Amino acid sequence: MLLHARPPGGLPGLFLRVYLPFAGAYFLSYLYRTVNAVVGPLIATDLNLSAGELGLLSSAYFIMFAAVQLPLGLALDRFGPRRVQAILLLIAALGATLFGLGSSMTELVAGRVLIGLGVAGGLMGALKVITIWFPAPQWPLVNGLLMAAGGLGSLSATAPSQAALGVMSWHGLFFWLSGITVAVAAFIWLVVPEKPAATARNRLGEQIQAIGQILRDGFFWRILPAFTMQQAGLIGFQTLWIGPWLRDVAGQDAPTRATTMLLTAVALTAGFLTSGIVTAPLRRIGISDTMTAGGSLVLFVLFAAGLAGTSAGLPIGVPPLVLWCGFAFIGTYSILYFPILTGAFPVALSGRVTTSGNFIMFSTVFLAQWSIGRVLDFWPRNAAGGYAAEGYAVSFLALVVLQAIAMAWQFLSRAQPATAAGR
Repeated sequence: MLLHARPPGGLPGLFLRVYLPFAGAYFLSYLYRTVNAVVGPLIATDLNLSAGELGLLSSAYFIMFAAVQLPLGLALDRFGPRRVQAILLLIAALGATLFGLGSSMTELVAGRVLIGLGVAGGLMGALKVITIWFPAPQWPLVNGLLMAAGGLGSLSATAPSQAALGVMSWHGLFFWLSGITVAVAAFIWLVVPEKPAATARNRLGEQIQAIGQILRDGFFWRILPAFTMQQAGLIGFQTLWIGPWLRDVAGQDAPTRATTMLLTAVALTAGFLTSGIVTAPLRRIGISDTMTAGGSLVLFVLFAAGLAGTSAGLPIGVPPLVLWCGFAFIGTYSILYFPILTGAFPVALSGRVTTSGNFIMFSTVFLAQWSIGRVLDFWPRNAAGGYAAEGYAVSFLALVVLQAIAMAWQFLSRAQPATAAGR
């Protein structure tokens, strides 16, 4: 059944029939993204994987996620987010089933690739549907609420998933996730309305040319590098390597690691939520969204430097839990760059703007997460089978340097948005 026009009930109707279904999809996207931090060590033990192989297995999600972003933007603008998101989630459910059935590296990578394809529209589809239905002044707030749903998915991938592994295998966990994913796909298909004239009807060639226009835009490239490096560091560590770090550097056992990751996910969720709330009062005192996002980059580098120092055995004087929670909380504020970027282009291009950025960002996340594993493999395993602390220190130090370079570029560039709204 195809639903049209504005949902009844004003903003409550928008929340129930637009925000909530797409928040469910983004919840699953982040759960799938993060759950390997818990199940990864078990899989590595079962299959005798090296750090590089484990990094490749987990980051296979991101390479497919990135590869589909440009055609995803075309599909979102041409066919609308409701249809695209519901169909993609069925592919994710298939991938979760294959992952649950997997018993080799090849089978697990294939399942992980399909999961990445299936949830590739989790954020972008939601951002598109928000730009269609919600007034522009509400975008930062609704985007923040959306990202909070992703934070809840990350939270569910920690202690709750660890508890689930006490009553089922990691194979069974993915079978359950597959069924839940099918249910969310049906929810979106049956409940989300279609807004008349919300989809692009111009020729495919013209739509592809618009991607070229975006990728040639100076303001796009002024913002993207710093945003990309922040997300590569946050996602690369948060969705996989935080678990091994807590084991190898902090010396925590599995239940303690799960609790630490749970609290870190709470900080992540709080960051997503507050990032949308604080923008309006800060604007009233003259602090723009760009300034808020830029300030978050500085704090993010400081937390990453603290984790590098702790990994190297330096007397930082800050507990690991505080460092990780700060790293997760402030790392979420880069979401403010999405409305900044979409506001710099006509609304008809909003799907392609966000997916073009995502293509570059998640390609970098893939390289970051895999590269961390490759760096860890430069040192021999310790007596307990874990990775050397020096490898983590080098990885965090590389993040600090690359983030600082990207921040300097953003500061020195003078490119401005082309649209009046962006300015």
